[in-house]
Amino acid sequence: MSATTPLKRPPPATRQWGLTDEELAKRPHAFRDDLLAGKVCLISGGGSGLGRAMAFLLTRLGADVMICGRREDRLAETAESIRTNLGRDIGYRAMTIRDPEQVNALIDETIQRFGKLDLQINNGGGQFPQPAIDYSVKGWNAVIDTNLNGTWWMMQAAAKAWRDQKSRGSIVNIVANVWRGMPQVAHTCAARAGVIYLSKSVAIEWAPLGIRVNCISPGSIATEGLNVYPPEAAARFGNANPLRQYGDAFDIAQSVVHVGADITGKFITGETLVVDGGNQMWGDVWPGGIPDWFKVGDR
Repeated sequence: MSATTPLKRPPPATRQWGLTDEELAKRPHAFRDDLLAGKVCLISGGGSGLGRAMAFLLTRLGADVMICGRREDRLAETAESIRTNLGRDIGYRAMTIRDPEQVNALIDETIQRFGKLDLQINNGGGQFPQPAIDYSVKGWNAVIDTNLNGTWWMMQAAAKAWRDQKSRGSIVNIVANVWRGMPQVAHTCAARAGVIYLSKSVAIEWAPLGIRVNCISPGSIATEGLNVYPPEAAARFGNANPLRQYGDAFDIAQSVVHVGADITGKFITGETLVVDGGNQMWGDVWPGGIPDWFKVGDR
């Protein structure tokens, strides 16, 4: 499963996960440095984790970048770090993707500031581990509203702007490894599966508008998002795939560039790229801990 920040936070782990900003600024990548020069990219959830890594990589590739999220302090810190490490300015806006009016204002501000929008990356979201039978109405609605509805408001607002401007566009949605179900985070499984098939549907509807829509499904990615899980759960995630290792934030950021940029992904739409070390075929995550029933020693 993706290491996005849960909506309810358990005590932090003792190990600190994720790449430093210095590593994000210098880590080798597979693309030429001006690949996205002249492009404008918008990233939700851009203040930390996967979104922060994307902001660094896209900026390094020459794009003008706008990030959004709920916490202005994290967004400002990311913007300042990019300015310090890369010598570039990016835009940011504190808001919630749950509110369509705030989403519309974000799209308008991005276009007003940079003149256009080329690539929208819907990375914002969250969940918390809990047996599904114990979900409260509030907890269920919070995850569905953020991960499904919020993603949709972002997609629709961008598509309307592209239609009205008669310009092409690309959307990349960060989803989750839903293929064999996601016990203990069934709410996010429901929401992310909805985003996947929503993406497939509008990829057809919006093709005449020149809009491509794709998804990235991360597996166990070592970002600071793992710091909010119980230490034993976070340590176990790396064994939840046949490679028995973690991916890192640049694995996902580079995948976003591959499917999102026209130069590499112009013939890709309605697709979900799974970046999970093979977890979709083998491996169990259990973010809340393995129940006794499933502790089978001779499997």
